[in-house]
Amino acid sequence: MKRAADYAILVLAMLVAWQVLHWIVGQFALTSPVETLQFLGGLLQRHSFWGAAQATLVALSYATAIAIVGGLAIGLPLGFSRTAGDIADPFLISLFSIPKITLYPVILLIFGLGLPAKVAFGAIHGIFPIALFALSGIRNVKPVYVKTGRVLGLSAAETIFSVLLPAALPEIVTGIRVGFASTILGTIIGEMFAGEEGLGVVLVKAIDHNDVALIMALTLLLFVLSSAANGVLLALDHRLHRRVTTA
Repeated sequence: MKRAADYAILVLAMLVAWQVLHWIVGQFALTSPVETLQFLGGLLQRHSFWGAAQATLVALSYATAIAIVGGLAIGLPLGFSRTAGDIADPFLISLFSIPKITLYPVILLIFGLGLPAKVAFGAIHGIFPIALFALSGIRNVKPVYVKTGRVLGLSAAETIFSVLLPAALPEIVTGIRVGFASTILGTIIGEMFAGEEGLGVVLVKAIDHNDVALIMALTLLLFVLSSAANGVLLALDHRLHRRVTTA
């Protein structure tokens, strides 16, 4: 109940700040919360909007799946091998730190315009945080868990699937949460630069025409949807961490 009240206060504070900023900068720079919500309501009734939303959802689904599978495929084996993990960790951090927009020309040369480029651009945003958290999760498992598995006579495979992965799961889920947020950002940016359809394309056209109402409505919609998805993953994250802490 307290957490719900805190969220309500936060939302109210954001709306008040938004309204005050609207009064300061004016109608041509920022629409008010009420006007934005009214415009968004009308936008949701347009058939063209749902076509763009479907295109974005398809690209995001592919990018998220690739980021999760690829991130785990990289991070878990490196986490199991201490030497390989020590060598690869700084390289993964460096790759994660590189502004992905610098890779945009390379992605265009490889994939061209369209869905493949959007998926690739979204996936490279999410794959590295997932890999890093997976690597860290395996390496941070308490040694006593592994020793207990050996005492119980577990094989290497049984130790991995019965001890290491369950113990590392909370940190892996944290990585997926961070990676998913990054993938959303990458997918939208990919649509803005290399897309032929999608919400990112609609957003670019709105910017070109200085359609402030449409820009604010799309921004609000993306913020709400990403916050909702992040909230679900965050709740799962907290639940897993509590389970490990009390175990």
